[in-house]
Amino acid sequence: MRSFACCRPTETGHPVPAGTGMSRRAVVLGGVGLGLTLFGGRALAPGALDEAVAAATPGQRVLVCVSLSGGVDGLSLLPPQNDARYSRRLRPELWVDPATTLAMKGTTDLRWHPAAARLKALHDRDRLTVLPSIGYAGPNHSHFTSRHFYEVGATDPDGRTGWLGRWLDLVGTDHNPLQGLTLGETISPMLAAAKVAVAATDRPADYRVTTPGIEGGAWHAELVRGMTELGRLTSTDPVLGAARAVHGDAADVHAELVGGFQDPAVSYPAGRLGDRLADLARLLGAGLPIRCGTIDSGLDFDSHANQAATFERHVTETGTALQAFQDDLERRGIADRVLTLVWSEFGRRPEENGSAGTDHGAGGIAMLMGTAVRGGRIGEHPGLGSLDPDGNLRATTDFRALYCSLLEQWLGHDAGPVIPGADGLGRYALLRA
Repeated sequence: MRSFACCRPTETGHPVPAGTGMSRRAVVLGGVGLGLTLFGGRALAPGALDEAVAAATPGQRVLVCVSLSGGVDGLSLLPPQNDARYSRRLRPELWVDPATTLAMKGTTDLRWHPAAARLKALHDRDRLTVLPSIGYAGPNHSHFTSRHFYEVGATDPDGRTGWLGRWLDLVGTDHNPLQGLTLGETISPMLAAAKVAVAATDRPADYRVTTPGIEGGAWHAELVRGMTELGRLTSTDPVLGAARAVHGDAADVHAELVGGFQDPAVSYPAGRLGDRLADLARLLGAGLPIRCGTIDSGLDFDSHANQAATFERHVTETGTALQAFQDDLERRGIADRVLTLVWSEFGRRPEENGSAGTDHGAGGIAMLMGTAVRGGRIGEHPGLGSLDPDGNLRATTDFRALYCSLLEQWLGHDAGPVIPGADGLGRYALLRA
């Protein structure tokens, strides 16, 4: 058992990521063949993971959190075309020509960036709710600190558990680390729990039955067939019986992955975000007992220089991957139990800098995706006429209030024991009536 040190870089004086110091160990989920890294929790009894899969509650709701790291520029994604202050004078290179923008359903004050056609399509179908300016009072402009606040669900630099980890400590079980799953090499600080185990997996579809000298083709097929036959044999000898059981488990693992994790019926874009969303859809479709999942997009929105081209590529990839994930869930018949939160640690400054980019700001972008969301938007765009004392967009919604609303309306749990100060925070209507 090893101690886990978060791999995200930090700077002196910034918060230590939640979950730092959690014990970790590697396991293989026998019946599904999923290579996992387990974080925290007590040691699992043999077969506990398979029992957790077998005991999965059909139809249980799932929350997926997708992070767009670096700070998404909301004024580019949702240009406020009716605000006279939004002009080439403010943004000489980054101003979005109204003739190229896409209409937003239900409003005339905001429009979509031309690269956001897939996001627009989701929004038009009421599969996407937009929060155009989310944040918190006294915004911190450090990536490390602001991201930490979003991960722990409080403006607390000393927070050591994630907000979803605290929820799992209340509702989770000792023997189901899949209850909180990161698609990535290491656990998201959002899932850092104090009591129960959570897990990470980097490439679940890469599991293979291998043996030295046999890499594929007919020889590999014969290897799998032989392992299957050995696993069906019985024996009263405890050693031989155990060996045969191992062979059988390995063959079952291979059969589950080949049969259950087929390529989706939709096309995902190449790249980390598409790959990991596709993997998550496979795992959810296989009925694994996942209650919340986290994915980092791998796209860097920290656009201090030459923003326009990079931003366009990232928005296109984000929208294409999210639309594919939603379509995949709907075709699998499980979309009614999955809600996806897309978030970024802050927005960007209104005025363009001298390098055709934008610097760290305040009010940022969040989105909720799923068949259960209300659609439209939550919160007003603050406009450019009443910036905060630092000259940034003001937040019109609080990320902690959003978390409270998700806990109570989607996950069915009182937010009070999970989000500090929950009683003093508002709530937003997130779901269809």
